[in-house]
Amino acid sequence: MTIAIRRGASLDQFRTKSVARAKSSKKSLDEIGRQAVFYRNAVLEIPIALMHYRRETIRLVAEVALGSGALALIGGTVVICGFLTLSAGAVVALQGYASLGDIGVEALTGFFAAYVNVRIAAPVIAGVGLAATIGAGATAQLGAMRISEEIDALEVMGVRSVPYLASTRIVAGMIAIIPIYGVAVVASFIASRTITVVVWGQSGGVYDHYFTSFLVPTDLLWSFLQAILMGLVVMLIHTYFGYNASGGPAGVGEAVGRAVRASLAAVVFVTLAVSLAVYGVSGNFNFAG
Repeated sequence: MTIAIRRGASLDQFRTKSVARAKSSKKSLDEIGRQAVFYRNAVLEIPIALMHYRRETIRLVAEVALGSGALALIGGTVVICGFLTLSAGAVVALQGYASLGDIGVEALTGFFAAYVNVRIAAPVIAGVGLAATIGAGATAQLGAMRISEEIDALEVMGVRSVPYLASTRIVAGMIAIIPIYGVAVVASFIASRTITVVVWGQSGGVYDHYFTSFLVPTDLLWSFLQAILMGLVVMLIHTYFGYNASGGPAGVGEAVGRAVRASLAAVVFVTLAVSLAVYGVSGNFNFAG
């Protein structure tokens, strides 16, 4: 009888765990579905935002790129991403020269900088900076509006909240990422050349020769398109979590954390997907001449 009781208890525990797993899976699928619907609505209502909320879009572009309040004193997101990629370009030059010098081809540091900065370092670092500044700010703003019932008040007044709050921020992020990424790429190039020529003492002519020989203009174009796609994905994620925040100030903080984690993973995924789609597994470059 004791064995039968234990077996019955084990069966009940198994059933309880199975039900809990099923509920957790259903909750995850529901969350994915809600995100997909929000992303679809936010993208499809971009024309409405551009048509009816142009002033708000322009204001957000200025706020996103140049910052507001204390952040505006240092140039906002443009300067922050510039400093981030400046550091990344310096690391590329330091590690590239040292590693290539081990096999006696340190002259190819210019090639290494042109290849890594454009395809990997600048896009990823700019995407991380975008998520940590623009994205986190958008989530906090929308989350504060949600818990203070400002979004509900907009709906009551007849203002469509998704295009006014989400679509305008998505457009602003995609527009602002262009000058932000331009500054980021230039900063990475300047840092790589400065470290290689000034710190390591390589001839500037040697560096410039290999840099210009292997810097493909189409790579820069694809890199900018990748940055715009990152801006779209990052702003979609952050506006969703901010728009659907709940639980008071603590809930807003939780939404910001979840959005940043998701957007950082999305930045890496976008970089991987674009690299595979554009360059393939071979890298799509000819090292000759």
